[in-house]
Order: sequence, then structure tokens, then C-alpha cells
Amino acid sequence: QVQLVESGGGWVQSGGSLTLSCAASGFSFHYYDIGWFRQAPGKEREGVSCIRSRDGSTYYTDSVKGRFTISRDNAKSVAYLQMTNLGPEDTAVYYCSADCSSMLGDYLDTDSLDVWGQGILVTVSS
Repeated sequence: QVQLVESGGGWVQSGGSLTLSCAASGFSFHYYDIGWFRQAPGKEREGVSCIRSRDGSTYYTDSVKGRFTISRDNAKSVAYLQMTNLGPEDTAVYYCSADCSSMLGDYLDTDSLDVWGQGILVTVSS
């Protein structure tokens, strides 16, 4: 089956760090962009970060620039989101996806697949 599975979520105190992992199976991971999205209670889902398949270039939404780092290991079919200096505003369910089109505003992107992880909760407490 084609799937993405997130891990590494949990509770962290304000100012702390956490790294999320996204493990892929059932498709050719290295051919596709990988994005991280999040949805906080009562809020719309937002794109957090994306790493492109073709050149490894990255995108970050303004609120996480300088704090979050996205990376990928194509040999292991795993993508990561390193998060530092976390605050309560980062509390959300985080999802990984093989489709960054909506985040990048590029709907002609061929390096996309409509596959999403199940979501993993990150809770940041003050």
C-alpha cells in the first residue's frame, strides 16, 4: 500500500525542540516533493515546509523560518522536520504529504502524489 507515516510527536515545553519523521512506503519516494502541514484546533490547515524532489530546494512559511528545518533521506525514504524554539502557537496536528502544490501555488507540479500521513500531535506547553 502507498502510505506515509509520521512519528516523533509528543509534548515539549516552550523553547524546546522536537524532530518529526515521515516514513514512506509503496511508491518511489525520491521522485516526489515532501511537505509538512499542520492544523491547530479551530484553525485551517496550513503549509509549514516543503522540500522538492528534483533539487532539494526548500520552502518555509514565515512563522517558522529560522526555527524549523526540513530534510530528506532518499535512501531511507524518510523526511524530517526539525523544530526548535517551539512555542504554544506551534501546537497542532502535523501531517506529511507527497503533494506540495497547494503550499507552493504550483498546480502544474508533476512531482506530486496525493498521499498523506495520518497526522501526529505536537503539544507545546508554557
